[in-house]
Amino acid sequence: MDLFDLQWHRLLEDLVTVAVAFVLALPLGWHREGGKIRAGLRTFPVVAMAACGFALIARYDPTSSAETRARILQGIITGVGFIGGGAILKRGDNVQGVVTAASIWNTGAIGVAVAYARLEIAIVLSLINFVSLILLTPMIDDDTST
Repeated sequence: MDLFDLQWHRLLEDLVTVAVAFVLALPLGWHREGGKIRAGLRTFPVVAMAACGFALIARYDPTSSAETRARILQGIITGVGFIGGGAILKRGDNVQGVVTAASIWNTGAIGVAVAYARLEIAIVLSLINFVSLILLTPMIDDDTST
């Protein structure tokens, strides 16, 4: 394929796919935006979108082997984990941001699920994460849940 031989149908399909990953991550980012650790409304959708993009590259590259695709997915998992790790803060005996970090990691999984046309998995991951944040946060008495 020539660099300028753009496949417009594929472009539209990929745009919709990445947009779905972005939208499914928005509720998680919205919820986390109000916490003490400000990784939220922009971070979560961008992580989902990027994970989706990398997974689309792995999925549709005609020259990639199963091993190459596995390495790309491994890189996504590691990279998103690294981003989430940046949300974890330790102050004395208090650790904050673990839930935010786990939610960021889940957002990467949402992006990959969308890229692999497993929308049902992406929706379930998004819903369960969001419902957990909404329902379980009030059950925590201290400030370590962020």
